[in-house]
Amino acid sequence: MTKDELNGEVFSGVCAKADAAARAQSDLAQADTQVKNALLHAIADALDADASTIAAANGQDMQAAAARGMDAGKLDRLRFDEPRIAASAEGVRHVASLPDPVGEIERGYTLENGLRLNQVHVPIGVIGMIYEARPNVTVDVASLCLKSGNAAILRGGHDAERTNAATLAVIHDVLVANGFDPSLIDTVDEYGREGATAMMEARGHIDVLIPRGGAGLIQAVVRNSKVPVIETGAGNVHIYVDRSGDLDKAIPIIINAKTQRVGVCNAAEKLLVHRDVAERFLPAAAKALADKGVELHADERAFAIIEAAGIPSLAMKHATDQDWDTEYLALTMGVKIVDSLDEAIDSINMHSTGHTESIISEDYSAIETFAKRIDSAVVMVNASTRFTDGGVFGFGAELGISTQKMHARGPMGLKEMTTTKWIGYGTGQVRA
Repeated sequence: MTKDELNGEVFSGVCAKADAAARAQSDLAQADTQVKNALLHAIADALDADASTIAAANGQDMQAAAARGMDAGKLDRLRFDEPRIAASAEGVRHVASLPDPVGEIERGYTLENGLRLNQVHVPIGVIGMIYEARPNVTVDVASLCLKSGNAAILRGGHDAERTNAATLAVIHDVLVANGFDPSLIDTVDEYGREGATAMMEARGHIDVLIPRGGAGLIQAVVRNSKVPVIETGAGNVHIYVDRSGDLDKAIPIIINAKTQRVGVCNAAEKLLVHRDVAERFLPAAAKALADKGVELHADERAFAIIEAAGIPSLAMKHATDQDWDTEYLALTMGVKIVDSLDEAIDSINMHSTGHTESIISEDYSAIETFAKRIDSAVVMVNASTRFTDGGVFGFGAELGISTQKMHARGPMGLKEMTTTKWIGYGTGQVRA
């Protein structure tokens, strides 16, 4: 079989799965909220019951990834052990407890001729997800899509292939037991990378494609997809310490944002410090980061101040131009001194991926200026960037953090998985 023939066969297989998902979604769209909630509770219970099986599959994926040299941050993201499975199951139950967005009226009014117009929320249809080494996403996507009346086609990546297969087997058993077509949540993992390419080509079969992973994956999908894409962001995330910032408050925030989990998109990657507080603040911040094993990539002024402090065990390099655009996903942090709030905002807007930025400040005017002018999906004030998360925001789960400006921005929960349509209720009106 030639490469073209193989690609054609893969494309046909992916389209067939998407079309089967669309047929199943048509039936799901008619299910009422109680039925969907019961289905989600059954999935959560099954995840708890089969946690050891899923965790064992994940253990094999973890062992193989470690043997291939996967770094610690990505290994942490790949881990789906029994405590994390239990947390995912609770997330599914939380999604079940949330209001159903389907049928919600966004706005409505009556025209002078008596025609009543309602704009209502409806499912998008078939949602494609391409993601890397994030097995929890399989559960998140399933719960959010089922509650919002959507079907899903998944490409979960080679690194988590065993974990995803075990998780989907549990979900499929529950769908069948509850009278639903297992095509509602399907995978193209058996086709490998060609399956992802076929998903990008499957316009008219998949309604929207959402990539979730590193910058390379996201940009590859954005550049090559013929299917409409919701762009989720790599996280070149910044914290700015203002001249008025409470320095005692700042250090715990920075440590949490940088080190709690390094391989996630809401982890802080850059620290900007106003020149007026740099001499007082940077030595203490550098020591706290060094104690957590963080290597600093500092600009010339920051490097000089930190080096003069003589901090034992400190790892530090001179920052390069490339540093300011890099999402490290590691125990590495770029450090820069800025001369003003305006410079901080300009630098962030130039180099950020549009995910999350935080300001440490006690100056109301500076906070308001920062919040208004920063062009990112989420702005935190005197708080860790790690809070940018659908579960933390009360969504139960998320499909990702959208960094684009159309349809959805920020964490994507249930409502973001719907579109709208207009329904006009008349009594025989005709247009003159």
